[in-house]
Amino acid sequence: MSQAQTTITETPNLTKDQNSVLKILTIMGYLEGTSFLLLLCIAMPLKYMMGIAEAVTYIGMAHGGLFIAYILMLLIATTKIKMPLWAMPAGVLGSFLPLGPFIFDHLLKKSLNKKV
Repeated sequence: MSQAQTTITETPNLTKDQNSVLKILTIMGYLEGTSFLLLLCIAMPLKYMMGIAEAVTYIGMAHGGLFIAYILMLLIATTKIKMPLWAMPAGVLGSFLPLGPFIFDHLLKKSLNKKV
């Protein structure tokens, strides 16, 4: 496995269990971020431009569940992994911003790779 692939899939400074938790956090962040973008870019225009409110109902419910799951996974990850002090508030703030979970994931992995 090349060095570039290692940094994407796992952090060398963490144990196997910690990498598993980080991977689950990454997946939850991507799902939550994607559902938020779907809500903003597809469901909301359908509701307000075309009068189709059902899209907001279904995507909104999915996004709400994914948001709660992401925050819970973030809490679990902070207890399992020695994250920087800024990680928890940044993760929560990122979940309220479009593209926030994607940026947070990148910055967190970059920070954890620097840690020795």
